[in-house]
Amino acid sequence: MAAPEPEPGGQQVAGLGPGGESPPVSPPAAATGDGPPAWSPASAQAASLLEEAAELLVLQRDFASALERCEAGCGSLGPAPGSDSCAEVKCSLCVVGIQALAEMNRWREVLSWVLQYYHLPEQLPPKILELCILLYSKVREPQVMLEVGSAWLRDQTNKSLPEYVSLLELYLLHVLLPLGRFEGAEELVYSCDVLDSEQKLAFVETICEKRCQWTQQEEMHSTHDKQEDKATETVLGALSQKLLTMLTLLRRTLRSMSSHFYLLPYKKMLLATFLLYLVVVRLDPASPTSLPFICKLVQLFRQAWAAVLSPIHRPPIQD
Repeated sequence: MAAPEPEPGGQQVAGLGPGGESPPVSPPAAATGDGPPAWSPASAQAASLLEEAAELLVLQRDFASALERCEAGCGSLGPAPGSDSCAEVKCSLCVVGIQALAEMNRWREVLSWVLQYYHLPEQLPPKILELCILLYSKVREPQVMLEVGSAWLRDQTNKSLPEYVSLLELYLLHVLLPLGRFEGAEELVYSCDVLDSEQKLAFVETICEKRCQWTQQEEMHSTHDKQEDKATETVLGALSQKLLTMLTLLRRTLRSMSSHFYLLPYKKMLLATFLLYLVVVRLDPASPTSLPFICKLVQLFRQAWAAVLSPIHRPPIQD
């Protein structure tokens, strides 16, 4: 089953030209004189605004102005245009408005912008619903169209439209299946009285195929996550082991240093402190009489330093 695909690049949606450009939107036949001239002044004004909006969008690339023309045109037609030609003009205005919003990277506003002119999802024209499904599928937010598409497909009036089957297929492929709603997709297919047995069988086969692909992807992601968790645990275990080893060595070093303090020659240290006091406080260090005391002080400090850092008293290193 082939479903319409979104055009590549930018915010392009199906039904719009390549490179982000929209095809010129022509007014209905009645607006050009090919049909019966039974238009009201409001309808004629909306058709004129449609031409201006299409020119601003395609030729001048002035998306903001094009959107303003579309809003003015839809506002002039009212919530429920009476004739088919007025409904066609309103639909064309919304198509141009959707493209203008997408070009301005305001695609999140598309659905709410459209619904302010059609009010209910069931009243959306098939072309508008198709564009919205493709747009939100392209930006990877199909959940936005979940309730809207379901309401439109459940409506009995819409089931008589020739575009119903293609839109049901589009809704399945771009909304339900990407979200993993396989049971809902099967229920929708089995409960649809518009589809014949062959169509239902083809849809069910597609659903089963997508379900298998989804399961395989879930298994791959689960395996990948387990491998990442195992690698993380290995790294953390190695770091913990190194940290434990470092703490053990630090404890041994501190214990050895504490034992060294007990081995210090305290008598010599006290004598060195007393000599230092005499040299600095009581005597003049620059005086020749202080020289013997300074030499004795230096000798005592060297002996104390050698006693502390001698190889015999260094902490043992064990593997």
